[in-house]
Amino acid sequence: MHFTTAVVTGAASGIGKALATRLHEAGTRLVLADIDADGLTGFGAGTAVRTDVSDAAAMEALAAAAPDADLVCLNAGIVGKDLGAPWEVAPEDWDRVFAVNLGGVVNGLRAFVPRLLATGRPGHILITASLAGLATFPAGGAYAASKHAVVAVAEQAALTLADTPIGVTLLCPALVRSAMSPEGEDPLDIADTALAAARAGEFAVVPKEWGGEIVRRGRRLASGAQPAMPAPDM
Repeated sequence: MHFTTAVVTGAASGIGKALATRLHEAGTRLVLADIDADGLTGFGAGTAVRTDVSDAAAMEALAAAAPDADLVCLNAGIVGKDLGAPWEVAPEDWDRVFAVNLGGVVNGLRAFVPRLLATGRPGHILITASLAGLATFPAGGAYAASKHAVVAVAEQAALTLADTPIGVTLLCPALVRSAMSPEGEDPLDIADTALAAARAGEFAVVPKEWGGEIVRRGRRLASGAQPAMPAPDM
């Protein structure tokens, strides 16, 4: 599937910027959103919209600015200040992380899905979650919990849209070099994999080395076994 117009939230850095770069190279018209408006540069004639994804009205305005979008990348996210155990995370951190990571996705779906359906044309939604939403580590603070919620919302959306021309892809990368982490995979490589999956109509993009652990976690949950420290396949 070739995308003609794409919306990318969190486009000023990291995976969002990489998605915008690859889409720009493919000739896709861009509508880029980020709370950091100064970072939305370098993509030719694309439209830049300063957007706080946690604000439902701002996401409605973003959707209104992209009436012909056929790809919506709900990518914006933050790590938060506290990455310890749940009881070590400040209340304001829980609120802000969930407002951006989960609220940004929900606000995006609310703003864009009715518009996509109304066109009657094929379209796609790419939702960025994280490996931290599929494998549970001892710490991770509000970030990990928010990404588990994003996975559930993405599955809900995919099931609801199954008999429509709108597809859903869930991106669950491990560590990625970005403002969130100085280590990890090149975000351009992540963008390549994510866009290939979206074009192919695939649902989940998961690092291959972590597939076995996700299966093992499911078996532990189904059997009632205690959680175990996640580990990739060697």
